[in-house]
Amino acid sequence: MNYATTCNIGNNKNTRRKKAKAVEPTTARLRPLDEADKGHAGNQKRQKEIGSYIDAPNGFLKTRFLPKLKEEHSLQVFQENEHLERDFYSSLSQLSAHYGLIPFDITPFPFPYNMTLSLWNTKIQLKARFASVDCMELVQEEDRYFLKTEERCRTGGTLFYIPVAPLYMMLKDKQRRKTAQLLLSVCSYLYHIADIPYYRQEDSYLYWQYEMMRDWVEQDEEFEERQDDIAELQKAVWIGDHIEQKIYNRKTLSAFQYRLNSFKADDPFDEECLQCAKLAFNLYNDYPQESIFRNSILMNKDIDSDEIDEVIPMEKYISFWAESKSFISESLTECINNEFNEYGEIDEPTVFKIFNGKPLPVKDLNFETRLFDLLDELIYLLNNYKKQKNGNHK
Repeated sequence: MNYATTCNIGNNKNTRRKKAKAVEPTTARLRPLDEADKGHAGNQKRQKEIGSYIDAPNGFLKTRFLPKLKEEHSLQVFQENEHLERDFYSSLSQLSAHYGLIPFDITPFPFPYNMTLSLWNTKIQLKARFASVDCMELVQEEDRYFLKTEERCRTGGTLFYIPVAPLYMMLKDKQRRKTAQLLLSVCSYLYHIADIPYYRQEDSYLYWQYEMMRDWVEQDEEFEERQDDIAELQKAVWIGDHIEQKIYNRKTLSAFQYRLNSFKADDPFDEECLQCAKLAFNLYNDYPQESIFRNSILMNKDIDSDEIDEVIPMEKYISFWAESKSFISESLTECINNEFNEYGEIDEPTVFKIFNGKPLPVKDLNFETRLFDLLDELIYLLNNYKKQKNGNHK
């Protein structure tokens, strides 16, 4: 379930990054940005099966057709380098061992069709077993050929904005104070270690979005009638500053384990918060120094400079903010969505792996996958705090 604040990020077609000379056409590097999440499926009923004619030969229905050799894979292209076949299967062997794939038996097939079948089979296995593998391609560098994969942590066009106003209210609620303190430790980890931007910092994207919203309200011709909006913006400032002081304090982070071990859940909401805190603490233990930006394609400069302006940076769709359920937050979301529609791609955590016989760097997306799950759960709990506030306690 997608618990985070959802925003339809972008409607434009993808812009493609320049790649090394490709021999085998790649799969799509990034799905359209307005594609629905996998979790929001349509009609789940199985479509009615279409039966064959009675006199249709059963053997035909059981036949499995192999892919056709495309025209661009001409012998002339493949024979440009006499080492191509050797390089390809050496690279494929390394890739198969890394991902645990079963090589395709190409003994009956001549060159270059054997390579086409191997690529076809490898892509099928990768797609079935590894959702993070976004594409695989055969590339050329000088006189050598090798396979390259791109693993991407998909965010689903979601704004991961963590509301802090519910935390402030929980601290004022005697029945939820310990729950709030536990979640403050979670936020302190996200603030200090995972490096989630905070909207009261002047170098953050949302800081200037709030400033722009305030300017609009103050310059409105009906300013006198917008005092509620002014009050809401002022509230966002002082609540944000108050909560930041608490999570900035390193004692909040150092107390994480004690608060977790001593916490007693009084109701289902407390239990959900406890499980969320455990997710965060385990992630903190497993990755004590890792930032959400560690595999950013923009931070690591894995993109051509002339295409940087076409990519939504991670710090724009991941952040703390005041709250999710107010007129100001709805207006901000609308403005942000309109801005994001001008982009063609999202900066999502991405790992490139080159299978050229050299040892592979120790890189994966396990941290990012777990962190996005944590953000999803935390945002859901904070957004639903008011509903649980007056519930029964033991």
